[in-house]
Amino acid sequence: MEEKPAKKRFIQIVKQLHDLIAEQNIQEGQKLPSERVLSEQLQVGRSSVREALRSLELLGLIETRHGGGTYLASMKQHQFVEIVGSFILQDEQSIADVHATRQMHEKEAIRIICQSPVFCALPIWKSFFVKLELGESLKREDILRECIVISGNRLSLKIWLQLLAFSDKLLATDITAEEKREVKTLLASMQMGYSQEALDAYENWMVIIK
Repeated sequence: MEEKPAKKRFIQIVKQLHDLIAEQNIQEGQKLPSERVLSEQLQVGRSSVREALRSLELLGLIETRHGGGTYLASMKQHQFVEIVGSFILQDEQSIADVHATRQMHEKEAIRIICQSPVFCALPIWKSFFVKLELGESLKREDILRECIVISGNRLSLKIWLQLLAFSDKLLATDITAEEKREVKTLLASMQMGYSQEALDAYENWMVIIK
């Protein structure tokens, strides 16, 4: 079956959850359809459904119980995602605001990392750097997601993941040869705790990939 862009997959699954809640009167704590059922309803592969559900779980919309399936979480959090999704769907020009807001979270995460000797010393930065040196595949979102996660702000992570869903075409791509210099400077600066240098490299990187 033909796969749809990641942005559309994510939005469709959010809409499907909304429909299930409204039509079947699913309450908080009740079980949602399986990956197989969602895959059939949305006409996308199960791996795509699984990826989208993982994002929804990180947002706090659903919860997975080991061996027991997926369950609806807080309706208040569901409303947050629906509002943001509707905003994007109704006003395509606002995508620039999405990128700007996402970048605010990314820059703050970089600042936090540079201010922490523990975060700076994490081996993940060297691992990313080596991958770039060896010419291995590395997606833009992999580095940015790691920055947000390591910064330790769970609310920022939830917001960033939602914004990422509307930035998939920009960030789900491998880092190009043109970007490598700035990305390696970013990684090296974070390892040394050089906040301004890291932020400058990040800004230059964002200019390249616009």
